[in-house]
Amino acid sequence: MSQFKNKKVKFIDLGQKDYQETWDFQERLFGEIVAKKISNRSLLASEQVPTDNYLLFVEHPHVYTLGKSGDSSHLLLDDAQLEQKGARFYKINRGGDITYHGPGQLVGYPILDLDNFFTDIHKYLRLLEEAVILTLAEYGVSAGRIAGLTGVWLDHELQVNPRKICALGVKSSRWVTMHGFAFNVNVEVDYFANIVPCGIPDKAVTSLHLELGKKVDEREVKENLKKHLAQQFEMELETETESI
Repeated sequence: MSQFKNKKVKFIDLGQKDYQETWDFQERLFGEIVAKKISNRSLLASEQVPTDNYLLFVEHPHVYTLGKSGDSSHLLLDDAQLEQKGARFYKINRGGDITYHGPGQLVGYPILDLDNFFTDIHKYLRLLEEAVILTLAEYGVSAGRIAGLTGVWLDHELQVNPRKICALGVKSSRWVTMHGFAFNVNVEVDYFANIVPCGIPDKAVTSLHLELGKKVDEREVKENLKKHLAQQFEMELETETESI
């Protein structure tokens, strides 16, 4: 690989976008990075081209997605019920089980060449979680991790009523990542009742607006989260206007 570590990350806010369109866009960016890495292998170090990094923010219409290790029985709706609720369903190539995306949820897709940062998927997941934990702290909400469970949780210490506020599910190949996290900001959590969230039947799901008792400024949350992601990964975010 190139000796130059490119810590610049192109940030693109896609607004509200169809899940399939966004998945296709991710796949294109992911494929371009992987192809560049493969091409670099046949070049001298001085000839190698730095790989790109991206961070996408997006909000999806109602959709349920099932990871490659998930159980399809964790979707509790049939096709007619999905249509009635105006929701779609996709089996996708990330890790993890089933989750929901919808309005009021901030979805982040980091498409990073981890050779530019560190080659450690465990650390990658923990830093994504930490950025969300620090963002929640800015709203006076104490959050953390529960051993053995990926994501960000409230009541993570005493676990009287533990509830997930951010889910994670990623794919990595040749140290390039895609998919990412889903942070519930102003989400209608009733949609989670139609699944076994992340395959965990005994724990609840929450949203920041429910914890605060008021609707949250999503633009402000985005800026706070961008700041903490940049700090955790020591990345330099550059806003792009490119769209799908």
